[in-house]
Amino acid sequence: MSSKKVKVVVIGGGPGGYVAAIRASQLGGEVTLVEKDHLGGTCLNIGCIPTKALLHTAEIYENAKNGGGYGVIADVKLDFTKTQKRKKRIIKRLVGGVKGLLASNGVKVISGSASFESSNSIKIKMTKGETEVLEFHKAVIAAGAVPVIPHIKGIDSKSCITSTEALELKEVPETMVVLGGDVIGVEIAALYNALGSKVRIIEMQSQILPMMDGELVKIISSKLIKKGVEIYTSSRVMSIKDNGSQADVTIETDQGEKKVVTCEKVLISAGRKSNISVLELDKAGIISDKKGIIVDNRMKTNVKGIYAVGDCTGHNMSAHAASAGGEVAAENALGHENVFDIKTSPSCVYTDPEFASVGLTEKEAEEQGIEYAAARFPLAANGKSLIMGGEEGMIKLVVGKEYREILGAHIVGPRATDLISECALAIQLEATAEDIIATIHAHPTVSEAIREAAMVVEKRAIHMPN
Repeated sequence: MSSKKVKVVVIGGGPGGYVAAIRASQLGGEVTLVEKDHLGGTCLNIGCIPTKALLHTAEIYENAKNGGGYGVIADVKLDFTKTQKRKKRIIKRLVGGVKGLLASNGVKVISGSASFESSNSIKIKMTKGETEVLEFHKAVIAAGAVPVIPHIKGIDSKSCITSTEALELKEVPETMVVLGGDVIGVEIAALYNALGSKVRIIEMQSQILPMMDGELVKIISSKLIKKGVEIYTSSRVMSIKDNGSQADVTIETDQGEKKVVTCEKVLISAGRKSNISVLELDKAGIISDKKGIIVDNRMKTNVKGIYAVGDCTGHNMSAHAASAGGEVAAENALGHENVFDIKTSPSCVYTDPEFASVGLTEKEAEEQGIEYAAARFPLAANGKSLIMGGEEGMIKLVVGKEYREILGAHIVGPRATDLISECALAIQLEATAEDIIATIHAHPTVSEAIREAAMVVEKRAIHMPN
């Protein structure tokens, strides 16, 4: 390529897009980022960050209400208005940080909606209505995803909300039905249950969190049920009908029984789909399927010089996977060689207790014909977990039968979403159970339970019978 700067256009300013833009600029690209709404995308504005901000409040609220067992007696009240204001301050600060990072890296940001004109140009419709055509050498598509709205009679009821509206409620609803037991649905169910709502989860598959380890999902389900959440699996919502300020939701249970539940809010959490309908991909010759834009492990589309990352590819819809893909795409676009390795991308659920997973489940190992062993260590035998009230949790390691390499790790317990990175690193380094055992873990911590699970693999556990 000539000595002229490579012109890179990034479509979308979420975790995949803004990271790709910054990395491309670091590598010498002349970068323009086009974002139609807010920098930070779904994650910072209406997804990960606001959800976790509210969940943290719920955690503090629950701990305070149940503080008697810890010797803390308090008359606890919830000021949900203040909770929402705190959430907005956090979002504002983080979005401002993204703006500053883009500016300091010399990325030009355009507010508008982009669509392809050709394989080397896009048309940008500005927020004020004018249009501009921008030519590029390389492009990274990071257009994100939008909620799936299922075909259910009455889905347009005024009581129906998506996760976006659920995170903006001014008051805690007395009752809520959650249509879908995916990560988003379960987290919001846990949130409003903790804040005082009567919550019911309706999931079509045989378990909530269907992509997670089934044995550990049972721990999460049991804890939610204990807290008063009703969970209907192998069930579906047949219809929704307005009933004054509420809605009547007709459910068909796994027994074929029809049941009508009245609630204030119906959360539609039936998954998300790639947001590519307005991109006019055909004008650039970019191939997609029903999931999203098709890419290889270098994030390349079928068109030379055009890459796609994150939710718009329809795979592994998480902010951290999008960011990792953004770095890979930017590096490859600027002449470097890098690949995206999905096996080290964790899945996290911010319930109480937290649930985190990386690598293979037992079921996936079986389906792939991999000989494996599974080791479990209960957190009831871990001092820090007992101190934190997380004794219901468990560490499970899935390891190769011959070499004992770490194939997967699944954690339910306090701060599981922080602990899982050690396991992801172990998978990346092809570490064995012996490698984890040889690493001294601090005491008392929850992390030492990971070492204990590795010791179970080698039948040399200290704090439980072998």
